[in-house]
Amino acid sequence: MAEIGIMKGKILFITGSLNQTSQMHQIAQQLPDYDCWFSQFFTDWALPNALIKYTKLLDNTIAAGRFKLNSEAYLTSNNLQIDYRGLKNAYDLVVFCTDLHVPKQFHSTKKVFVQEGMTDKYTVVSKIVKTLSLPAALTGDTSLNGSTNMCDVYCVASEGYKKHFTALGTNAGKIIVTGMPNYDYAEQHLENNFPHHNYVMVATTDLRETFRKEDRPAFIQESVKIANGRKLLFKLHPNENFARAVAEICEHAPNDSIVYQAGNTNHMIANCAELITQYSTVVYVGMALGKKVYSYFDMEKLKQLQPIQNGGMSAFNIAQVCRNYIEFNEIHPVQKNPYYQLMRVFKGLVMADNF
Repeated sequence: MAEIGIMKGKILFITGSLNQTSQMHQIAQQLPDYDCWFSQFFTDWALPNALIKYTKLLDNTIAAGRFKLNSEAYLTSNNLQIDYRGLKNAYDLVVFCTDLHVPKQFHSTKKVFVQEGMTDKYTVVSKIVKTLSLPAALTGDTSLNGSTNMCDVYCVASEGYKKHFTALGTNAGKIIVTGMPNYDYAEQHLENNFPHHNYVMVATTDLRETFRKEDRPAFIQESVKIANGRKLLFKLHPNENFARAVAEICEHAPNDSIVYQAGNTNHMIANCAELITQYSTVVYVGMALGKKVYSYFDMEKLKQLQPIQNGGMSAFNIAQVCRNYIEFNEIHPVQKNPYYQLMRVFKGLVMADNF
């Protein structure tokens, strides 16, 4: 995508999970006149880098392990330019999937933050870190993601999230509601070939793998109660210890329960009768499709935060924000363009979303 005429400038996209990586790819596709590069999330802190190099302690974070391997495999398979740690070029803009840590080399570079999902629950630890002005990454979770005010522009999923990030410390004047790629067009998932229907779906979270407490047997047993005799379908988080999770389901759920370690989660949600989640962004897909949903988060709060549905325009919106900031230093609300027809490829199908 860097071979179309003269490039206007270089942009580095910081990737993480496959969800974060695919979102960055979608945004880059809307910027064909820029020289776009990609790097997995990294840190310039000595201790985490030593842990990554010599241990497996951080293999369940986006800085290492399967997250890094899967993300870079995705980039390679899509013939995207990789510049791990951003050392090959001087960049006009860096687009971040998290602002929990911004390496010093980018402190004087223009920076755009892109929200990639819901944030973890704000806890006592989050409050201590915030009150003492400690590095936000020390929470060990995403509770302060989007709230460090370290980026120049923040692209967020909804007005509810704008208020949320503002309350936690990010300047409201920096925040633009663009919608969130991968969660802005739930209706498209209704057309699918997933073979099962009318089950109660359980979407788990990698709480234990990210050093948080969980009583998984109790959660499974509660899911069985909610199902009340209906078939259960479990979709495990990709970062989970699959062997342990499957063993627990076999012990505490009915024998006819279905378990998926991989597959299109959105299609599974589209075909379910009800959706049970823990701390998972996929709850928003269920809400957008009118499913009855369960979450560890307060449902009224989730309704306020729910990402806008804009027919798949979020990546385009974010790309326009990037253009305006690179070229004109402008930060202003996204304007709908009634003459623009966005064409994009999704699962091999070309769909036109008119705005």
